[in-house]
Amino acid sequence: MATNVLVLRTGNSARSVLAECLINDLGGGKWRAFSAGSHPTGTVNPLSIEILGEKGHSVEGLRSKSWDEFVTPDAPRMDLVITVCDNAAGEVCPIWPGHPAKVHIGFPDPAAAEGNHQERLAVFREVYGMIEAKVRRLIEDLGPERAGEV
Repeated sequence: MATNVLVLRTGNSARSVLAECLINDLGGGKWRAFSAGSHPTGTVNPLSIEILGEKGHSVEGLRSKSWDEFVTPDAPRMDLVITVCDNAAGEVCPIWPGHPAKVHIGFPDPAAAEGNHQERLAVFREVYGMIEAKVRRLIEDLGPERAGEV
């Protein structure tokens, strides 16, 4: 059975979506990631879509969604909840069914980048690389059987 991970970011448009895709793709079927936000923007940042496509990830079905979707009785039961921005880390989160382990891993907000398209995309590439390194380490160090030990 896969280890379920919920990645939280206030707006759920960039960092959490990047992490969701990376965990799903690098997890080899042993990890299943979802992302959500406390105040979702309602759309995935177009530069998130661009960088994910550039890196070979499927972007089909990606959407900005509320964390409320993951506290319902029919929602997947989470083993690990990861916050990726300081706002989400400091918010009062819902009580997650099953009381999953929680961890905060902060990353700069690429959506706040300024400049022309190429300059902003360069920031997304940099943050993508940071997230990829952390996700690889998480998957290698913990393995799905130890996700609840975080």
